[in-house]
This record gives sequence, structure tokens and C-alpha cells, in this order.
Amino acid sequence: MTWVSFGVTFGTVRVITHGIRGGWLPWGNMSVGGEHLHHYNFGIAALTGVGLIAVRGDERAVGHPVVATAYGCGTALICDEFALLLDLRDDYWGERGRLSVDVSLGAMSALGAYLTAKPFWHEIVKITGVHVAAAAKRNVRAVT
Repeated sequence: MTWVSFGVTFGTVRVITHGIRGGWLPWGNMSVGGEHLHHYNFGIAALTGVGLIAVRGDERAVGHPVVATAYGCGTALICDEFALLLDLRDDYWGERGRLSVDVSLGAMSALGAYLTAKPFWHEIVKITGVHVAAAAKRNVRAVT
């Protein structure tokens, strides 16, 4: 759910921002008190909620698909404006704004690669744990 919601949110936000900028959507940017409200603000709010559930939620809430979806959406909203957060300059449409696209596509690719090979990664962790435990039993120490 996280990977799908990340991809859908990223794509949707890109279409909406292009529509607002191109004037072919019937609405404009959101503002509060004359200040432009960036969509990373909503991403931070979503991740704050997910964090609260992770810290204070019960087992059913922690593993719930809605929480995974909120995490993916919030992460996509933040990654999409990564360049702004990095430089504190609104470069969404500039050359430096491409960094946000690169970070978002990189995050989506890395998560997709993990999910595709999830059994492999879990087996690697399991085998590594067995080898580390066996080495510890033999009192083998790492060479530095």
C-alpha cells in the first residue's frame, strides 16, 4: 500500500501542479494569510499522524492499510518538494526543482526494488543473523 500510494500521490500532485501553473485547472494555489501553502506541509502533517500512531497506537492501528497509505502519501508530498526543503528556495519549476523529481523517483524505485525482492532480503537478514550468532559463539572478533 505504501508504494502504490506514494506513486499515485506523486503522479497526482505533479498533474495538479502542472494544471494550476498552466491554468487548465479551475482552482489555484492554496494560501493562508497571504502565504502560499506548499504541499509538503500536508506531507509533514500526515507523517506526524503516522508517527503518533506508531508511538501510541495499538497493534491493529500500527499495521492498518490506512496507516501505510497515509505514510506513502505523506512521504510523496514531502519528496516532491525536496529541493525547496533543501535550499529553502521555491525552485519547484526551475532546474534545481528537478532534484525533487529525482529524489521521488529514486525513493519509489528503491521501495519497489525492496518489495519485489522482499523474500530475498528477509532471507539475507536471517542468514546473516545466523552467521553472526555462530561467530559470536566461537568468540570470533571482527578484524579492524
